[in-house]
Amino acid sequence: MVGYDPEARCVSTVEAAAAGSASGLVTRVLVSPLDVLKIRFQLQIEQLSSRNPAAKYHGILQAVQRIFREEGLTAFWKGHVPAQFLSIGFGAVQIYPNLRHAVVIMYQTEGPRTFYRGLTPTLVAIFPYAGLQFFFYNILQQFSKWVIPAEAKTGASIKNLVCGSCAGVVSKSLTYPLDVVKKRLQVGGFEHARAAFGQVRTYGGFLDCMRQIMREEGPGGFFKGLSPSLLKAAFSSGLIFFWYELFCGLLCALKSPDSMKRKEG
Repeated sequence: MVGYDPEARCVSTVEAAAAGSASGLVTRVLVSPLDVLKIRFQLQIEQLSSRNPAAKYHGILQAVQRIFREEGLTAFWKGHVPAQFLSIGFGAVQIYPNLRHAVVIMYQTEGPRTFYRGLTPTLVAIFPYAGLQFFFYNILQQFSKWVIPAEAKTGASIKNLVCGSCAGVVSKSLTYPLDVVKKRLQVGGFEHARAAFGQVRTYGGFLDCMRQIMREEGPGGFFKGLSPSLLKAAFSSGLIFFWYELFCGLLCALKSPDSMKRKEG
């Protein structure tokens, strides 16, 4: 695990897990607005262009202004609670007032199976994404050691941030089409609520969703929302590694002999 050195015996596996959880929580709060933008773009059937008068969202700045004007500042944290718990309902909360309303309507409309919509592309994407992220992170770390002299210790945190961000961008780009399919499937069955985003579609499953996107929106349809997604991936991955290393460092510092002596004194 990145940042955890079992030989050093400074941070236990439990403490490392706690540091990882804390870093994920803090990072999620900071990048939630980018997630909201990404999902709005993914759910829009129309082309993301100002040349299309039917398109509600055209780009990042226009979408930010419109969401803020129509829904207020808190809209950028819609779905934040289920996102912290990695809930399937995260995408659905984007089209309903709150988590409770989304869960009730989803259950009443289609039963418990609705909470597992998009599970296939999720399972297909999660393993390569996580593996690629750490694969590229380790490669970039090794490259940075070759570029930066070993005695230069001052920029360690910044180096982790940059390596993590780059690894996140590359991994997200390679697996992004599966994320689009997942979001389309997750909000299936809510055509009336989704009408606010423009056109709506009904998908028969993973392969049917891919066929319809390719036929009606072209290859570019699989990359709708990629810009905010890459920004999120860069900030999210970088910040997760940054906060993780920072929390592990703080735990080590608290357990150091000098710290113990100060407490005793």
